[in-house]
Amino acid sequence: MRHRLVIALLILLAPIGGIIAQDSERQSLTVFAATSLTDVFESLRAAFIEANSDVDILLNFSSSSTLAAQLIQGAPADIFASANELQLDLVIDSDLIAADTVDIFAHNQLLLIAPADNPAAIESVRDLTKDSVLLVLAAVGTPIRAYTDAMLASHSDDYGEDFVDQVMRNLVSEESNVRQVVTRIALGEADAGIVYQSDAIGDVAEQLRSFEIKPAHNQLASYPIAPLAASANSALAQRFITFVLSPEAQPIFAEYGFCSPAILTKTLPEDPTPEPTLEADDAAESPQNVCPTPTPVG
Repeated sequence: MRHRLVIALLILLAPIGGIIAQDSERQSLTVFAATSLTDVFESLRAAFIEANSDVDILLNFSSSSTLAAQLIQGAPADIFASANELQLDLVIDSDLIAADTVDIFAHNQLLLIAPADNPAAIESVRDLTKDSVLLVLAAVGTPIRAYTDAMLASHSDDYGEDFVDQVMRNLVSEESNVRQVVTRIALGEADAGIVYQSDAIGDVAEQLRSFEIKPAHNQLASYPIAPLAASANSALAQRFITFVLSPEAQPIFAEYGFCSPAILTKTLPEDPTPEPTLEADDAAESPQNVCPTPTPVG
């Protein structure tokens, strides 16, 4: 009787063991990605998993500086996709990423935004010095803040050496990431903000007014990606990076307002036109820049 009971238990446990073995064959990949990549990487994940049904991808989004700090402190990950090269370089300096494994997979640029009703009558970067304008920016240390500071400083020759100081007098809030800047402006809690062009498209575009920043002053944001040297799934990590860099992925990036590194070969206009309002219907007709102007998603 005892032997029969043991055999019955073995039969009952056999399927469970089979399920465990099957799950163990499913590969998992952890990707640390900048906040501005949230929507596009969700779509890239779905496309990659559709073609690789035995794979699961875990996405961890935060500011590039936060992600770099987490990696340096020992957080496990397989891939780091940063919104600038500086933060990825910090991880390289910590011997967590090999410099020769880094690739630039996309570019972005800055955009001035205001709430849809535009109560402060914002039309250009110069208007950020108006009295009583409520300005929201990403916090110091984030990649977009570094791009923003460089963009503002580049206007000093046009608007005076104290231009940046005048703008910063109107700064009322510094957000931990660019998505929070967009949210504050979309809700009408401030008059203006500086974001990536990829953040001002899709459904949120209806809640915003977007203004192009002249190419002579705009900043080209470069997005590097690399595998972590200690990745437990290095082959799979390389497969995902190869997909991100592939022609098949470029339409996904374009859909979300990013542009290909190849656009760097374009020449900036010598005499850029004034900074126009980018309405959703005519965004595609706006002046050509290093990076294409926002277009609606969907």
